[in-house]
Amino acid sequence: MENKETLLGKTPEEIQEVVDRLGLPRFTGKQLIDWIYNKRVASFEAMTNLSKKSRELLAERYEVGLHAPLKEQVSTDGTKKYLFAADELTVESAYIPDRERATLCVSTQVGCQMDCLFCATGKQGFEKNLNAAEIMNQILSLPEFDTLTNIVFMGMGEPLNNYDALLRSLDILTAEWAMGWSPTRITVSTCGVIPNLKRFLTESKCNVAISMHSPFHDERLKLMPIEKNYPIKEVIHLVKQHDWHGQRRLSFEYIVFKDLNDSREHVKEIARLLGSLRCRVNLIRYHKVPGIALKSPDNGTMTWFRDALNEKGIIATIRASRGQDIDAACGLLSTKR
Repeated sequence: MENKETLLGKTPEEIQEVVDRLGLPRFTGKQLIDWIYNKRVASFEAMTNLSKKSRELLAERYEVGLHAPLKEQVSTDGTKKYLFAADELTVESAYIPDRERATLCVSTQVGCQMDCLFCATGKQGFEKNLNAAEIMNQILSLPEFDTLTNIVFMGMGEPLNNYDALLRSLDILTAEWAMGWSPTRITVSTCGVIPNLKRFLTESKCNVAISMHSPFHDERLKLMPIEKNYPIKEVIHLVKQHDWHGQRRLSFEYIVFKDLNDSREHVKEIARLLGSLRCRVNLIRYHKVPGIALKSPDNGTMTWFRDALNEKGIIATIRASRGQDIDAACGLLSTKR
């Protein structure tokens, strides 16, 4: 099959260049933007206000870039996991409905090079960065798109290691010419890639979630190799330079492992590191990854840990585990098989 250039992921200026190159009427550019980003149409043939000649010229050299999921799995709790094509590879995303809220967990890479001990995606290894079209397709081709209230970039991969494609996707999501979402409905998660995190804090207004998992250097290093180059203390120092008093939110993700990072000493050190920083700590129960000796805590430990942080003045909440039975919960996404 001949490879055709994809329009999904392009800016209005880039789409206008395509229109001009083909000698189409100038207004065709705005029509294409509307069909792709607002009406989410997958073929030129369905763009009924374009002339037949225009549709044929576009179809000869280009494709829209919207493709339905290859596979769907449904959890007993209502969570859905979707498998999408990414060239010859595949990538997963998770749709999580919760009463009046519906969140989509989006991937930015196939696999991941972070190699965190507790993560199935990291065990897959890194295979490729997704381009903006492959990222946006997970969102726009979602069958439940119209119900979405929030998007989190917490799927497969480290978003800040695919910075340009991530920023382009966020620009499309928040631009008035495209989807017009508020940045406060979007959260980007990172292990703490300091150079790109520094850029992100100034170049985007979306929420930030930082994977902590331990406040102690040696312990975090065993869990997350990134600690060697970007220690959590330096990550926290960076975010403390930013003003968090607006609507933008900062949170720290903390996977709790039984008898490892759930002690009173951990509570004290987390409180010391964060100090008066305006943020939230999301506590996540560890989800078992085959071949890894880490264990999940019981409900009592999770509740105690949350309450102990709250007593120290740290806002902490327990995130409910969703989609674990279909490997859609935190740390379980993988297309290795």
